[in-house]
Amino acid sequence: MAEFSKTWWGNQFIAAIASFTDEARLGRGRSYARGGKILKFSVNKGIIRATIRGSVNPYFGVYKEPRYNTEIELKAIAKKDWSKIIQKLSTNASFVSKLLLNEVPENIEESFREVNQRFLPRDSRDMETECDCPDWSNPCKHIAGLCYRFAAELDDDPFLLFELRGLTREELKEELAKTPLGKALAAGLGSEKLEPVSVSSYYTQPKTSNVEAIALKEFWLGKKHFPEVSPQSQESRIPAILIKKQGDFPPFWHEDRSFIEVMEELYERVKTKNKDLL
Repeated sequence: MAEFSKTWWGNQFIAAIASFTDEARLGRGRSYARGGKILKFSVNKGIIRATIRGSVNPYFGVYKEPRYNTEIELKAIAKKDWSKIIQKLSTNASFVSKLLLNEVPENIEESFREVNQRFLPRDSRDMETECDCPDWSNPCKHIAGLCYRFAAELDDDPFLLFELRGLTREELKEELAKTPLGKALAAGLGSEKLEPVSVSSYYTQPKTSNVEAIALKEFWLGKKHFPEVSPQSQESRIPAILIKKQGDFPPFWHEDRSFIEVMEELYERVKTKNKDLL
């Protein structure tokens, strides 16, 4: 799946066809998409069409390579529902900005579910498939191959999904641009085209500037000097702060009297006795 689509929306489209067909036909479909057997591929008016080269099989009396017409159609969403969906989309800045940048937000389905619609197909109820090959199964390997081919196209143009659902790229962007949030984001995304300017070199050229003469001592030491005597540190306002972290009765203290209280008195005696030295 990953080799045909690099986007989550392309992989979701493949997952839809995989939900109602067998792995053998999916494998043949991948080989058809990979082998260049899909001809005259087109997406028009909500229908994916292609002419697909069949296989020569003398066992079944097929001596000339056949051509099969294959179609996949998604049910279009009504215009009135599209208006409601766009109204929901236009309230989310992330949705609007990504759509204006040709990206499909991963949680875009939330806006569709609120009006009982689906954006991406989930199963056989969301798409109609048809192929004039003699295979009794629907979807056949040719339809599976067309799904893989379309998923690859979605990587480059995710707006094909909107067209399949009945809304063109131009209509979507036009409707989004009418909303207050769309107007603001569209103005921000629009950029002025700049004409190319010729340059003499692709490398940065050093520029010289006038520097006032300065003494070497001043250059290395600077104009400001540190004070010769550092200011005296202020006395701590909280006595015995390290001792207080131990608590009144730390594990190593086995006396009935508070450890903090005893140490505070000791600190005070030492400070008073040696005040002339401090």
